Amino acid sequence: MQRAMVLLKDSNKGKLLVILFVITSILLSSCIDKQENIEIDLNKTTQEIVRYSPEDPNVVYFGFDFPEDPQKDARIYASFLQYLSKETGRTFKIYFTSKNETTQDNLGKGITQFAVLDALSHIKAHDENGVICITRSLNEDDKNNHIAVIVTQWNSNITELKDMRGKSFCFGSFDSAQGHLIPRKMLEDATIRLLNLKHYVYTETHSHCAEAVINDEYDAGVMDDTLAFSLAKEKKLRIIAVSDHYPNYGISANKDVDIELLEDVKQALLDFKPEGKHAGNLIDWDKTEMAYGFIEANESNYTELRNLAIKYGVIE
Repeated sequence: MQRAMVLLKDSNKGKLLVILFVITSILLSSCIDKQENIEIDLNKTTQEIVRYSPEDPNVVYFGFDFPEDPQKDARIYASFLQYLSKETGRTFKIYFTSKNETTQDNLGKGITQFAVLDALSHIKAHDENGVICITRSLNEDDKNNHIAVIVTQWNSNITELKDMRGKSFCFGSFDSAQGHLIPRKMLEDATIRLLNLKHYVYTETHSHCAEAVINDEYDAGVMDDTLAFSLAKEKKLRIIAVSDHYPNYGISANKDVDIELLEDVKQALLDFKPEGKHAGNLIDWDKTEMAYGFIEANESNYTELRNLAIKYGVIE
């Protein structure tokens, strides 16, 4: 198997400088530069930065993957955490995951109390550390799931999945439900196993997969529905198969979170109306994986994906 890994080139020091730039340029709520354990109030100047107390019961840490664009993501998530702070009476702080950590492990260890996790990351965190799912994100059609779309070149003679025998295929990340587990099941449902492909590759992102197919490096590939439909509309790629619906991104909690806080956060998420009454207080929320709000989740929602992850060797 090949894996095209995207490495973060910034050093920890570089990340710190980028985040400190966010401090001076954005006037929103609060965020955390966790590498130096500094509490940062974006309504203050850098001269007013103070140390925080990790024992402070009013401070809640919310985990996110370290962004490609820290400035943009800090703006987006700070406005969301302002909402949670207002609704729960607690102070929510951003905790960006460094390249030597995973958001799911930080949540499982209690470094963060809540985190945004994709379905597969939640499954791993739950199985290894008892992490609790509380809500899942809705999509544009008010469905609490996502789909994977398999595409080929616009002029390709491939019209359905059974035509993939002897062809090359581009997956997303090996550790992804949408980029690996779901399309692999789609291929197998069409009697196409990996050994029936000419060759295949695992890339790190949907955009890399799209580029590889557009450039005719691979006969077909998989990507998320939003990207696939957009490229199909532009006649850059042609859709040959769309998956069933599966759980999408959601909010998970550490198993030791106080039950009162857990319920307060859960209710705040269920009441969250990013396209309605809360839209005016948000910044670029429509660019996130949670653009349409949340619905309640439970562990049974992840049963099929967990079985696929075991079957395909992603988890034991």
